[in-house]
Amino acid sequence: MTETATSPQAEEAAEAADSAPPQRSYARLAADESREDYSLRYAPHSFRRWSPTMVASTALGGIAYLADFAIGASIVFTYGFTSGFASILTAAAIIFLTGIPIARACAKYGLDMDLVTRGAGFGYFGSTLTSLIYASFTFIFFALEGSIMAQAMHQAVGLPLEIGYLLTTLIVIPIVFRGMGALAKVQAWTQPIWLIGMVLPFAVLAFEAPDAWGAFGSFGGTEGAGAGFSWIGFGLGTGVALSLIAQIGEQADYLRFMPAKTAENRTRWNLAVLAAGPGWVIIGAAKQLGGAFLAFVALEAVGKTHALEPIAPQIEALRPWLGSVALPAATVFVVVSQIKINVTNAYSGSLSWSNFFSRVTHRHPGRVWYIFLNLGIALTLMEMNMFAALNKLLGFYSNVGIAWIAAVAADLVINKPLGLSPKYIEFKRAYLYAVNPAGFGAMTLASAVSILAFFGLFGTYAQAFSTFIACGLALVLCPLIAWLTGGRYYLARKNPVNGPDVAVVNPEATHTCAVCETAYELPDIADCPVQAGPICSLCCSLDAACGDACCKTPDGPVLLPVPVVRG
Repeated sequence: MTETATSPQAEEAAEAADSAPPQRSYARLAADESREDYSLRYAPHSFRRWSPTMVASTALGGIAYLADFAIGASIVFTYGFTSGFASILTAAAIIFLTGIPIARACAKYGLDMDLVTRGAGFGYFGSTLTSLIYASFTFIFFALEGSIMAQAMHQAVGLPLEIGYLLTTLIVIPIVFRGMGALAKVQAWTQPIWLIGMVLPFAVLAFEAPDAWGAFGSFGGTEGAGAGFSWIGFGLGTGVALSLIAQIGEQADYLRFMPAKTAENRTRWNLAVLAAGPGWVIIGAAKQLGGAFLAFVALEAVGKTHALEPIAPQIEALRPWLGSVALPAATVFVVVSQIKINVTNAYSGSLSWSNFFSRVTHRHPGRVWYIFLNLGIALTLMEMNMFAALNKLLGFYSNVGIAWIAAVAADLVINKPLGLSPKYIEFKRAYLYAVNPAGFGAMTLASAVSILAFFGLFGTYAQAFSTFIACGLALVLCPLIAWLTGGRYYLARKNPVNGPDVAVVNPEATHTCAVCETAYELPDIADCPVQAGPICSLCCSLDAACGDACCKTPDGPVLLPVPVVRG
């Protein structure tokens, strides 16, 4: 190449610039990606070294939780078998269908649920509210799962529940602290124990109580609902079951590490994403019905209160074969199950809180510090005995959760194919409006109307079907608002490299951030007029002084560098 003459002063300035420290250096924990797991970033191809099967098995290992048992039992006990059965299956169908496009988007683009939400109709700050919704999902269900584990330890060794709550909280910290690698090992090592513990009670009952399923089918509940079908019971029960819809976010936290889809792994990739994404709810619905069945069989022996606690039905089911060993065997199963899910709840919660606070405070001390915030809230809920208000709490939460998920799904399934939104997921602050009314407006309006319905403002039937109202409104309003606004609020300016799909050409090609001077793959890089060069997505998020200059000059020059050869 041709070199131009430079003065000694210019050469000295260039050398000084090269030796100067970066403008931003991250704290040790935030900079360690073996623990950080790209918590606020695109998951690069260089990090996605797991096979599709390994990612899927790790993601499915996280759904070992027994809250499904408690939720299913609570629904059937309250509304009877017929209405409860219909509720569980209907909720599962809705969760499965909305989960398909979200799972595929997260796996394809290497993004978690928060980053997908940003580009799927919510905008950079608009998705901040959904980070709180998701964080609340993780600590609510951590508290629920932790309560179940504490109940098991109380029954097994007489450990006071208050101490059990603390122990169940502390036990997951070392695992979650170490990130995806440690989580994958825990899920793999504990899977055989969980599978045996899950199947054995039903095998025992198949031999010892073969007529129990027939009696269960005519069970009218414990609240006088009756064995027949009730539209009110069906609506209310579906609302409780739909509280699990945000579980797709936890699945996405694993799916973002799915390797790129190729001609060779296409079939395995598609099956793995389907199984580990929306496929969790098939197992979940079976667990809800199975948990309700175990609780029904144990009802006469242990009473309603204890029948709703998964440990007691487990013991009663195992007792005919295991005798005095039934208690320790059931306890081991419950503890293993709850550890498997609560490491996921704590991990996903740390990601969500990181996303929230990075945008609000422009600081990022590291994902691991937010583990303690999430677990502190969960521990408080356990000590307040949230388990006693299970149906009401989950029924209320589902109104907001389903409005969020339905709005994102509507953008992916309707808006993008119709050209109302960009074909790819743009998650970087440098290209986004603060708020996009298409997704954010749809979610806000849908959840507001459904919550009013939930509290009875529009009558009994609207109250029972408030979650259906939330889902329907979000699905309709998201494309409607996008159409009315012409899709103009998706991109504040065009991405000069047309989004993450460009990385397929050379997946691991990198650019160096002008701020932290670390090399990142192209989908994580934006062109910054303030820095006059490339900036990584996290440094861009944390900049509090730029005034979003890039978005105010959408027709500015392309500043991403081209490869330079020095001769």
